Order: sequence, then structure tokens, then C-alpha cells
Amino acid sequence: MANLKEIRNRITSVSSTMQITSAMKMVSAAKLKKAQDAITAMRPYSDKLTELIQNLSGSIDGDTQNPFTEQRPVQNVLIIAITSNRGLCGGFNSNIVKGVSKKIKSEYANKNVSLITLGKKGNDILQKSFTVATNNNEIFDELTFSNASDIADAFMEAFTNKQYDTIEVVYNRFKNAATQIVTTETLLPIVSESNEEVNSDTDYIFEPTQEDIVNELLPKSIKMQLFKALRDSFASEHGARMTAMHKATDNATELRDQLKLTYNQARQASITNEILEIVGGAEALNS
Repeated sequence: MANLKEIRNRITSVSSTMQITSAMKMVSAAKLKKAQDAITAMRPYSDKLTELIQNLSGSIDGDTQNPFTEQRPVQNVLIIAITSNRGLCGGFNSNIVKGVSKKIKSEYANKNVSLITLGKKGNDILQKSFTVATNNNEIFDELTFSNASDIADAFMEAFTNKQYDTIEVVYNRFKNAATQIVTTETLLPIVSESNEEVNSDTDYIFEPTQEDIVNELLPKSIKMQLFKALRDSFASEHGARMTAMHKATDNATELRDQLKLTYNQARQASITNEILEIVGGAEALNS
């Protein structure tokens, strides 16, 4: 059994750790509320824009020609991996790394795969095994639609120049504070979904022209899809960190209680030994 001083030092160390994890939990909870409100407010607009693009899918595949809908044999692949700049958030980052690695090794084993990493943690791990075309870790310092648009403009230009044949984004979709779902979405090319019921019930009057409307909506839809993924990931990060710090605080509390019990037992044993020594010494003197 460890001596009393060692146990006291461990109790002090665990208590300090518990204070840190508890503070981090409260900070993440405050940030989560703001991030959750942002993604909740954004989803209806994003979903409606996606629905509008799907309703126009017949037009996109028909008379209207757009470089973002061009489907080519897949040989050059770009994957956008969204992680975080900081750790201590459970399996948030490792799940993305595992998902990206599995996708590359299974679906694109014989393809030329490049990565764009948004988040320092994912970049640090993925660049050891795969080709990272660029990283934009500073995006989370100021998460705005303008900054997301700059990133989208870069890979949209690369797609139209036929540098990549398909572009996908892998991120954590926010469900609630305890649940984040690893999600993969294809950004480019835009694949029309045949939905005859939706198309037949929707009649559009185009102004100024059908081609102008489609050309205006497609880039905006791609940018919005990326920005939504970033917002989802940002909210998921704080949810994952809050959950992880909550569990860490509970574990530290349990460990501290066990150490206090061990300390009291060791202290009681020490006092008992001292009493026995005193009694033994007194008996020896009386003899």
C-alpha cells in the first residue's frame, strides 16, 4: 500500500484535473448552444435549396449544360476531411480519420486520391499516410460563409479544369450533444435524382432564363453544402467535447473518492499500528 504522502499527492492531482475538465465542460456547453442554434437555423434554407436543385434536375440534365454536372470516369478523387483544431473531444477526430482511411482503401484503392483537411488534428494524422493538397486550419477561427466560399471556389475551379473527377466531404453531422454521425456527401459532380412525383407537381416560371437560374443556383448550392458541413462539424465538436469532459469529470470524481477511502484506510491502519506499538512498549515496561 502506498504511503500517506503519495496518496495525498494523488488526491490533489486528481482534484486539479477534475477542476480543469469541469471548466472545459462548461465552456463547451456555452459554445455548443450558440453553434447548435446556428446549424438549426441554417438547415431549413439549405434543405430548401437542395430540394430546389433536385426539382430542377431534369433541366440540369437536359437542355442546360453546366460544368458542375459533368460526370467523368473517376480516376482523380478529392476528399475534404473536416476535423477540429483541438483535441479532448473523444472519438470526434479519430472517427473522421478512420472513415476517410476506410473510404480511400476500399472505394478508391486504385485511384489518385488527394485530400483537403479542414482542422489541425485531421491534417496531422492524415498527411502521414495520404497526399494532402492543402489544409485550412484557420477556417474555424472565423467560421463565416465568405471564408467557406473561398475554399469552395478553389475546388470548384479545380473540378471544372478536370483536375478532379469527383469531390466528396467527410464530416461529423450533429444530431445531439452525445451523438455525432460520420457523414459522407458528394459535392461534385452534382448528380440529378429522378423524382417524377416532385417534378410533376412543381411548375416553375424562369426569369430571366432557365440557364441563368441554374448557373446561379448550382455554385451557391455547393458553397452552402460545404458551409453546412462546417457548421455541423463545429457544433458536433463542442457536443463531443462537452460529453467527453463530462465523463472525464465523473471518472475523476469517482477516482478521488476511491483515493480518499484508501487514504482513510491507510491512515487508520497507521494509527492502529502506533497504538499497538505504544501498548506493547507499556507492557514491556511493566514486565
